[in-house]
Amino acid sequence: MMTISLQYVQRRKNHYRYRRKVPLALRDALGGQVEIVIPLGTTEADVVRRWPKAHKDAEKRLAEAVRAAEGTKGGAAPPAPLTPLERFKRANEHIVGLGLDLTWTPGGEDAEDVAREVIAEGIARKYREDDEGHPQDVSEADRALLRALALGGAQEPPQASLEDARKFYLGEKVEGTADEVKKTQRIDRAVALVRKALGRDPIIAKLTRADAREVRDHMLSDGELKPSTVHRMLNDVRAVINLAIKELPLPGVTNPFLGLEVKQDAPTNKRDERKPFTEDQLKKARARVSGHASEDLQLIWRMLEGTGARLSEVAGLLVSDVFTDHRHPHINLVFHPHRRLKNTGSIRRVPLVGDALKAAQEAVELAQDGFLFPGYAKTRARRDAASAALMKHVRKITDDEKVTVHSLRHNMKDRLRIGGVEAETVDAILGHSSGKVGDRYGGDEARLEVAMRGMLRAFRAA
Repeated sequence: MMTISLQYVQRRKNHYRYRRKVPLALRDALGGQVEIVIPLGTTEADVVRRWPKAHKDAEKRLAEAVRAAEGTKGGAAPPAPLTPLERFKRANEHIVGLGLDLTWTPGGEDAEDVAREVIAEGIARKYREDDEGHPQDVSEADRALLRALALGGAQEPPQASLEDARKFYLGEKVEGTADEVKKTQRIDRAVALVRKALGRDPIIAKLTRADAREVRDHMLSDGELKPSTVHRMLNDVRAVINLAIKELPLPGVTNPFLGLEVKQDAPTNKRDERKPFTEDQLKKARARVSGHASEDLQLIWRMLEGTGARLSEVAGLLVSDVFTDHRHPHINLVFHPHRRLKNTGSIRRVPLVGDALKAAQEAVELAQDGFLFPGYAKTRARRDAASAALMKHVRKITDDEKVTVHSLRHNMKDRLRIGGVEAETVDAILGHSSGKVGDRYGGDEARLEVAMRGMLRAFRAA
């Protein structure tokens, strides 16, 4: 039985595939293709890992088909900007497609010279000429193609820039991973700060240690980024450049960000970054939410407090994810197109006991359109709105910045520990992957039963 709910996933005997019909209006633009079919592997872990990239590829192909279809009506969308190196590669691909020789060099009088000249003249005729007969306002793509036609194998390829390295890193290391969106945003933000600090998209081979220090100092100077955040961002930049040096490849180039130190603030204990509610704070917060929040937010709060789940996990539930009549009542946390999970370790079944079970039952009775909380489930922005609304109530009872809605997870972890629940079971309930091989073995029902015993033990101890 498949525990992953993802669009366009089809099981065929011993393997899975991404299968999506092409709308009739777009089939001509895709060469008559009726379906997009992409293999996803033989296991559910393969599906989780490969689905985002397959979906992204399919979306890209359909978007290109839309642009192509619109182009026949004179409404083609402008092409995405390419780096000089990408334009060079595209031009060479075009040269090969024209049946020309990539190793050709100028200076002869053979058939290839004539062919290249005729093709170049055809491209130039698309543009207006100045008084000396030179084409004006030539597109970057055509400029690269004209250069390739004129110079052939004698042309030196442009040097790889940080943007080239960023795109390569995302394609090799990020696309298709469970947390692709989050990782992409991290890399994009770090690379954008490098460009802002240096005022350009730097060539990797020309980056200096002075450039690296300038980037670090710029990140630290605006006052918005903590030294620990700057350290993490520089690690991301370091990784992007390291991969480019190794794989593009860039022989003889060294990474100027290696060993670059960031002066840290006084050390802090990570466990102190968030802390649980005190007994008095929790009692007041519960009363505040019960007396002032909307009915949906009250139910979300009660389920958060009684499960230790993340807010996005609860707010994004489908009615079909809630099993209140099961032998062991629980919520089934799986990937959905409208709400991803943090990672594969977050796929789990969380027991419902006590008030959390009552809240889930009430929510099911009120649910509409298949969503347990339709006002907050469908988009990340709506789930963020639920978090912000609950935080306003939390701030009414405490101004301690380390106490947030997320602190309810810390309260649950403390409750489980005090109840003597084994660490492995605590991780299973909270969706923390310990990385142990044994975590992958055992049946779902057995794991749920162990989790239920642990949850009941924790609430009895309270």
